[in-house]
Amino acid sequence: MIEPGARAERTHEKYDALIEVAAKIPPIPCAVVHPCDATSLAAAVEAADAGIIWPTLVGPERKIRAAAAACRLDLGRFRLVDVPHSHAAAAKGVELVRDGSVQLLMKGSLHTDELMHEVVAKEGGIRTERRISHVFIMDVPTYPEPLFITDAAINIFPDLETKADIVRNVIDLHLALGLGTPRVAILSAVETVNGKIPSTIDAAALCKMADRGQIVGGLLDGPLALDNAIGPEAARIKGIGGSVAGRAQVLVVPDLEAGNMLAKNLSFLADADAAGIVLGARVPIILNSRADSLRTRMASCAIAALYANHLARVRPVGG
Repeated sequence: MIEPGARAERTHEKYDALIEVAAKIPPIPCAVVHPCDATSLAAAVEAADAGIIWPTLVGPERKIRAAAAACRLDLGRFRLVDVPHSHAAAAKGVELVRDGSVQLLMKGSLHTDELMHEVVAKEGGIRTERRISHVFIMDVPTYPEPLFITDAAINIFPDLETKADIVRNVIDLHLALGLGTPRVAILSAVETVNGKIPSTIDAAALCKMADRGQIVGGLLDGPLALDNAIGPEAARIKGIGGSVAGRAQVLVVPDLEAGNMLAKNLSFLADADAAGIVLGARVPIILNSRADSLRTRMASCAIAALYANHLARVRPVGG
């Protein structure tokens, strides 16, 4: 009998496939920001050992070396940039992106807000014309494909224009990972447009934007409730046809609260893993949680590396 809260051992074929592909490309230079605990430091070293990233460790050298000693990690082959504290580490990591030294950022043992403050700064930040958004790439044992959930970590109550960029970002990621044209479900509580439920109106507008070529690269449908977005039988019973209903690969949630609860429900009630990445900045940002396993952190690194490799091929030099 498995104790409450314990997780049964299982395979991770969805993540393993992405990690295998990422290991075939050259390691991506990555600034690991404030890796001052054993978990974040070990994840960076493990991803380097797998040939996925090549880390530059940015933070207080004394704390980083203490963390390395605690888990017997050899840091001799890596560049270590000594700065006094986590805020300085975030600023230096962003600076390394701006000067072209790295193509990835990876969050260590600092708060997300502290890192993102430097990323979005008007002076010296690394924003683009796109809104920044977060994607969970879920490995759900009962679902046949990786399940993308966005945005559950950055945009609290996104308006229509922000949601449009959230959708564009996740479509670009899905395509860059070689997973094909994504089937994108715009979620709400119901599958019909209802003036009293604003998220249904946003969903309908996003689908019409896709019809008019304002959002390209994916197949959109919405509003869809969660059951008829991922359950073929639920979609059939409600008479919802099309290529997305019942077999969505991407779930676009109405707001951060809904997305965060959905992702955590899957993690804690369905034994799912949740790799995470931030999109819309000049480089992908690996946004790990303190509760993530090393396998999940490795998957986040693989996804970010594949996307960074894609960006390097599609962006002009200096773009």
